[in-house]
This record gives sequence, structure tokens and C-alpha cells, in this order.
Amino acid sequence: MSESKFLSIGVDAVDAEQGAPAPDRLISGDPKFRTWNVEERDGGLYAGIWESTPGKWRIVYDEWEFCHILSGVSVIAEDGGQARTVKTGDSFVLKPGFKGSWEVLETTRKEYVIKL
Repeated sequence: MSESKFLSIGVDAVDAEQGAPAPDRLISGDPKFRTWNVEERDGGLYAGIWESTPGKWRIVYDEWEFCHILSGVSVIAEDGGQARTVKTGDSFVLKPGFKGSWEVLETTRKEYVIKL
């Protein structure tokens, strides 16, 4: 029997990787990350779930990322642009070249698809 081409995205699919912002990017708080990277394909394609506890750090995107907020509240501020509050149910794309900050106000969990 061949491998199924259907893949569920969920925290039960794989073990979580632990992380945090790089020390030189941290602005405030002590945010901790958990990432369940469920899919990884040649050519730099990733999909899974990411979660962060409250805190604020600098972000710089070289990749394209689709995000769907599953829970929590965060503020994403673009350098030279506006700050946007994202919350449960919101979806958005961060494009390569995006620079700014991500501030988690309430522990935030998102589904993501990343293309390098």
C-alpha cells in the first residue's frame, strides 16, 4: 500500500520543537516557542503549527508565510508601516522582505505554510 497523500495538521502529529527568539532580536518579555512542523518538502516548503507565550521580538522575513491564528492575540508591526492586531480566526500572509516586530499579548497559536 502506498503512503497516503492526506496529511492532518495537528499537535498530535509530531513532537514539538522548543525555541525562543534569538537574544539579539528580543525586545521584551521571555517568549517561548513550540513548533509542530508536520510537513517538510524539498524546495523549502513547510507546514505545521507554531505557538508562543507572551513577549516581543524583531522579525525579518526572507520567506513567504501564510498564517491562520487558531488562538490568542498578537500585534505585528511593520517597520515604517502600521501595527496590526491578529486574533483567533484571522489569516494573513507575510511576504519576503517584511521587517518589524511580533508581540504576543495572549499566548498565540497559528497554523502556517512557509515557502522559502
